[in-house]
Amino acid sequence: METQPSEIVQRKTLKDEIFDVLNKRIIAGKYAPGEWLRQEEIASQLGVSQTPVREALDLLVSAGLAERVPYTGVRVAQLSTDEIIDSYVIRLILEPAATKWAASLIQRDQVEDLYRILDAMKSHTTLNDMPSQRQLSREFHLSIVAASRNALMIRVYQVVANAFPDWMMYEVMYRRPELLEESLALEYSEHRAVVDALAAKKPDLAAQKAIEHVLHLGRELETLLQIPGELIKEKERQALSSIKSS
Repeated sequence: METQPSEIVQRKTLKDEIFDVLNKRIIAGKYAPGEWLRQEEIASQLGVSQTPVREALDLLVSAGLAERVPYTGVRVAQLSTDEIIDSYVIRLILEPAATKWAASLIQRDQVEDLYRILDAMKSHTTLNDMPSQRQLSREFHLSIVAASRNALMIRVYQVVANAFPDWMMYEVMYRRPELLEESLALEYSEHRAVVDALAAKKPDLAAQKAIEHVLHLGRELETLLQIPGELIKEKERQALSSIKSS
């Protein structure tokens, strides 16, 4: 794989720079799901030692973009349909609960931070922006969960967020760029509705807006990743039933 010198910038630590390069390659589809990320090969391509590459690979694993196979190496994450649906359904259960709690506890500076993240996301509209858009979206959701002040919820949600295949959906947009503008516009409006409800300290409304947003992600799983709609909807019914009965 040919490496462009401009891929590496100078504002971050070397491991973060390498992480950004690999992150962009994965979301752009230059590495396929299940493809091995060879430490020595990447170091040679980028003209760096293997130590920061190893650290960058650890970051990829932590971010859910890759998985480490004992005694073998690191490869791009490859998720089954069941794993994708499971991560989606757990988000559908966790996010409304965390958002509802956060609405009662969130501080003014936390709301302002969420609006700042929204502003940053609004300016990321091109295919090349998608790795940064993914990171901002994850920061947005994790910030809301953090505002719930529930340490166990935060830890569980981080695991779930890493298992959710958002990077796979962004990768599809590289192949179908006509979907990008509409998807980002809808995502922004849904995110904004959640933050407005949090700012108004309306727990039930905030939880409802969180549900609506996650349900839209379910439609994108069906459209972008070709997950069978009947499987998604059956799991949604089960999840929403458990939410209503709790």
